[in-house]
Amino acid sequence: MASPLHVPRVNNNDDSVRIVAVGVKEGEFVRRGQIVGAVETDKAVLDVPSERDGYVLKILHRTGETANVGSVLLWLGDAATERAPEEAAAPRSDGPATDAKRPTAKAQAMLRELGLDASAIASSGERLTVSDIEAWLARARSPAPAAPPAPATEPPPDVPGEAQALSPEERAMLVTVGWHRDRAVPAYLEIEYDPKPWTEHAARYAAQNKLLFSPLLPLMAFRLVEIAKANPRINATIAGERRYQYGPINLGFTVQAGTTLYLAVVRDAHAMDTARFVDALGEVQRHAVARKLGPSEAVGATLSFSSMARWEVARHTPVIPPNTGLIVAHASPRASGLAVLGASYDHRLLTGFDAVSVLRALAQPAS
Repeated sequence: MASPLHVPRVNNNDDSVRIVAVGVKEGEFVRRGQIVGAVETDKAVLDVPSERDGYVLKILHRTGETANVGSVLLWLGDAATERAPEEAAAPRSDGPATDAKRPTAKAQAMLRELGLDASAIASSGERLTVSDIEAWLARARSPAPAAPPAPATEPPPDVPGEAQALSPEERAMLVTVGWHRDRAVPAYLEIEYDPKPWTEHAARYAAQNKLLFSPLLPLMAFRLVEIAKANPRINATIAGERRYQYGPINLGFTVQAGTTLYLAVVRDAHAMDTARFVDALGEVQRHAVARKLGPSEAVGATLSFSSMARWEVARHTPVIPPNTGLIVAHASPRASGLAVLGASYDHRLLTGFDAVSVLRALAQPAS
């Protein structure tokens, strides 16, 4: 029996995505869990796995198209000769919509705050979003904007070689670095601190909870969550000319899986106690190492923590993940016994005082 594989949602605020890869052909047999394509927004790239064994009967979206979240990407069947339902072709979104659509909850609140009529604003997908409103406001402030310049393309090096397509992981990194370069005003600072109190705290926690591993990094990451609960300013981003203050704290944590760097996400960390957070972070780390991060575990970070102590790196400057204001950099102790805590932050949102205050609070376990 034919069954649909739908276009997944990458981010709660995006109702459409771009198809960046379709890695199968009609008539091909695929296994459950096999990656059949990839989609992206301006925030992240997400692999699309097959939800069952079966033959690809019909592909409804192609590479480069923009597709509505929830529409059918492709149909799978038990036999290659099976026919896909003709009525299944979901509408595609290949450009901005010209009519008003039903607003999302956040967009509706923004419309009420600004006294705007949704019918006057075009949506870019099935729902009118905050981004659509901000784009409309930007146009209203500049009635006759100049046409944007064409994106600059890097010329190939003057050395013989071959251009190769990026993997989904490489494309995701390109999106992250591009946001860091083009949107944020990145800044970095660091402090020295004595890591001994943290090492002793982690050893006590491990003994009390009968853990076989050191919980040092999970405990430090949870301390960052506690700091953000006390100072919500750091759990935010800039959207247009506004501060976008996040409700939940979704803690991003860098995980190296072979040659691939993932930002695994613990969602709703603000609602967890220490033990629950340590368990949740351990789970997404295992998923990342196995390259089986779920959609909700790979996107949506609002605040992040990165460590290179495993490689005895004494200092590093991480890239700010898209739509976040701060990522902490943890490193290995130096020969002096002191260690470095650093922070990359978006200077549009946070000052140096904000960032150093976070690091000073993070340098000591909570009492």
